[in-house]
Amino acid sequence: MEDRATEIIKDIELYGAHNYAPLQVVLVEGDGVFVKDINGKYYIDMMACYSAINAGHRNQRIISVATSQLLKLANCSRAYYNEPLSQLAKLLCQICKMDVMLPMNSGAEAVETAIKIVRKWGHKIKGVEKDKAEIIVCSGNFHGRTITVVGFSSEEQYRDGFGPFAPGFVSIPFGNIRALKKAINKNTVAFLVEPIQGEAGIIVPPKGFLKKAYGVCKKNNVVFVADEIQTGLGRTGKIFACEHENVQPDMYILGKALGGGIMPISAVAGYWGVMDVIKPGDHGSTFGGNPLACAIAVEYLKLMQEEDFPGRAKQLGDYFIRQLREIKSPHVKEVRGKGLLVGVELKKEAGGARRFCEALMEEGVLTKETHEHVIRFAPPLIIKKDEVDLALEKIEKVLTQI
Repeated sequence: MEDRATEIIKDIELYGAHNYAPLQVVLVEGDGVFVKDINGKYYIDMMACYSAINAGHRNQRIISVATSQLLKLANCSRAYYNEPLSQLAKLLCQICKMDVMLPMNSGAEAVETAIKIVRKWGHKIKGVEKDKAEIIVCSGNFHGRTITVVGFSSEEQYRDGFGPFAPGFVSIPFGNIRALKKAINKNTVAFLVEPIQGEAGIIVPPKGFLKKAYGVCKKNNVVFVADEIQTGLGRTGKIFACEHENVQPDMYILGKALGGGIMPISAVAGYWGVMDVIKPGDHGSTFGGNPLACAIAVEYLKLMQEEDFPGRAKQLGDYFIRQLREIKSPHVKEVRGKGLLVGVELKKEAGGARRFCEALMEEGVLTKETHEHVIRFAPPLIIKKDEVDLALEKIEKVLTQI
């Protein structure tokens, strides 16, 4: 008789669309930085659901707030007001140093929202001719999976078979300030950028790029939009990765960690003068701004500040990166990242990162490859030094013995 794990995997493969290629493990429980599979084996979660579980699995403060709100009012139409939304709007704007926020559900929805806002701003305020607005993006970008977003991706697989795509996007090399200046014209309304490209393989731009890019945007009346869905809210050693260069963007796009690891919620935060082009009826969401998600998001933001998640990410991230770089492995090409967003790029002759992730799984460390040759590490920000050391021990074993 097949064991339960095999049965579950077979059912998902049989009845679920094959849009993922998961590692062969069935998870049933999580606690802090650890998860347990259906056979009772424990693993260190070194991925944190792409930075969504910054506060750790089964965080008791977040669960308590969620339970309390769930027993009162989980959802209501945006045709009415609700208190958790008012609390989140005020707190998030204070943290972002912005005037106003617009709540949505997923990160991709928030990106789409930002695109709509800057396009309308361009047409109605900047004076760009109707349907001529252009947004500059970067090669290697990952802003989601919607048709609009994959249309301006440079990754061929993300585009293959999904056209036709929306026009109005111009792509430049990531980190190239000269290309940004050259791409701007009278129809340019925004520059959309990840401060660190996560899905591309934890790509950190040249020092000073964000600062210079912001200056170029200001000089040309272009909205600087920072997609901090993955990098924001403590992950890189600052609340926002833009803060490493003292950049205050015109607009933040946030998601993932905002939901405390248990609810989808995202947001666009920006200044009046850009955000106020959206009028009643222009945009909306059935679940966007629901009381349950907002209450959870408020508690996460409080946790992030009170427990100094950015400071923890900075201290432990610096240590983690330093220790990874000291591992003597013939497979490693480069270790890079900021805070607890770290990528280990392997040499092409290493045979791809997937087999290393599978070997790490056998050792009790869960993560996932990105862009074929990069092992991604992004544990919950509550991780302790001894837990980092435990992970390092297993990572060194795999990188040196496989």
